[in-house]
Amino acid sequence: MKKITKIEAQKRKGRYNVYLDDQYAFPVAESVLINYRLMRGMELDQNQIAQITMDDQIAKAYGRMLDYLSHQLRTEKEVIQKLQEIETPEEYFEPILKKLREELLLDDHNYAMSYVRTVMNTELKGPSVIRQKLRLKGIGELDIDAALEQFTDEKQLENATKLAQKLFRRYRNQPTRRQEEKVRQGLMTNGYRTDIFNQVQEAVEPETDAEQQNELLDRQATKLLRRYQKYQGYERQMKLKQALYRKGFDLDDINDWVMEHLN
Repeated sequence: MKKITKIEAQKRKGRYNVYLDDQYAFPVAESVLINYRLMRGMELDQNQIAQITMDDQIAKAYGRMLDYLSHQLRTEKEVIQKLQEIETPEEYFEPILKKLREELLLDDHNYAMSYVRTVMNTELKGPSVIRQKLRLKGIGELDIDAALEQFTDEKQLENATKLAQKLFRRYRNQPTRRQEEKVRQGLMTNGYRTDIFNQVQEAVEPETDAEQQNELLDRQATKLLRRYQKYQGYERQMKLKQALYRKGFDLDDINDWVMEHLN
């Protein structure tokens, strides 16, 4: 047995040094000091010292996690990753996580609910992208499902409409069919259902500017003709038509241009 002969405060707030038999023995957090009711004259055996030392290490790591959580909500997976980053022994993880849960500082369900509310009100991402993001953060499928119930069909249509309008502006200098393909793909890439474009198309697709489309077709066709100048007759026409169609031009417009310029 060894006797506590002195307990002194460190410069760091909430930390203390414990001396046994007039020799420095170990540091402790204030919470550990209080929990074990450490005081001068108290005797400790090796098992008690080991337990106190371990609890102090847990308290230090817990304090680090409080700092980590003070900036924003985190998932359990993110907290575990942070514990690993600061080289916390794995056997300390569960006591730390348990205490954070008890203090309502760690709750994957609430995290998912908050995340979905934030994204659907501040971004234009669809449900599939949100689901994938939450999976990467370690959220379980049931919690994701519950959180995504907030993202109603009406809200999805509202956000998809805004995104489609933005995408149409981005691709306004593309052939009409290519614009539609780009917008449809953009909606899917951002996490919306494959049929969502059909539901918003009428409301968001701008009227076709025939003059602009004709000018665009003429520029592209003239450029392609130079590329295919080694070909003649029917073969040249077919290569030109195929290339223009792949670029998104309407087939009737292509045929009209070919009839006017190559016949």
